Amino acid sequence: MIKIPKTDLRVHPLCLGANVFGWSADEQESNAVLDAYESHGGNFIDTADAYSQWKPGNQGGESETLIGHWLKKKDRKKFVIATKVALLNTRPGLSAANILAACDDSLRRLQTDYIDIYYSHRDDAKTPMEESLGAYAKLIKAGKVRYIAASQHTGARLQEALSISAKHALPSYIALQDQYNLVHREPFESEQAPVLAANGLGSFPFYGLARGFLSGKYRPGLKIDSVRAEGVAEFYSDQNWKIIEALRDIAQARSAPVSAIALAWLRSHPQVCAPIASARTPTQLEEIVQIIELSSAEMTRLNTLSTPQKPLT
Repeated sequence: MIKIPKTDLRVHPLCLGANVFGWSADEQESNAVLDAYESHGGNFIDTADAYSQWKPGNQGGESETLIGHWLKKKDRKKFVIATKVALLNTRPGLSAANILAACDDSLRRLQTDYIDIYYSHRDDAKTPMEESLGAYAKLIKAGKVRYIAASQHTGARLQEALSISAKHALPSYIALQDQYNLVHREPFESEQAPVLAANGLGSFPFYGLARGFLSGKYRPGLKIDSVRAEGVAEFYSDQNWKIIEALRDIAQARSAPVSAIALAWLRSHPQVCAPIASARTPTQLEEIVQIIELSSAEMTRLNTLSTPQKPLT
């Protein structure tokens, strides 16, 4: 188990992303994935009120609802549940009123009386940070939220929020969630990680497998039947195919899944507590839940191949 800095929470080294629940995974499939994750000692589930409003016919809250049905049958204290506010179409932004109302909605859907980590899903420049943090203070005082964290905040805005919290004795973000993986290393490494390090905070990167690109199933010219396939095309480049080749080599030598190698690289970063990855089936879960520690030679190979290339001038 990994201890999250600035908290008393201990979590599995893989955070299970629940963005697929209610989207590409129905309730039966979602339950099977959750059961498989629990069987491996998994206890850390990441969702949001906005999941999965993008699917035709959905309104948002589907993921939380499915988790709530499953969680009701379990010992709640065994699990660390993270959810988010700001991006649900019917509950947008980080105003105090919206945060307070959205939290109650999430608690109802999750069928729990507290949220372990409540994220600001995206920065809201229109709302003063003092207002948002003040709302979180009320939720923490009421016992509805244990800790707060930031998602999709620049390093500068995260530092601004931390400074405001310190100045006004308001709750402080304990972690950052943003995109970070082998084919998308910036701006996390140069802008966000230094802020995390300076303040002793951790990170839970999303798109740890680059929407599935780093799972090993993609090859040049191969068409994949997946709801995510269209979004993966942005990663097609000569440099990234070389990364995939290296991942396959390391995976084959270790008799391990390619996705487990990609996630192992993420865990090597000192500011990464646990990467977030999702699975639609127990078979996919088995691939991402394996915890591997890479050798220095393997790390050097992947670091060299994935170093962001500077544009030609």
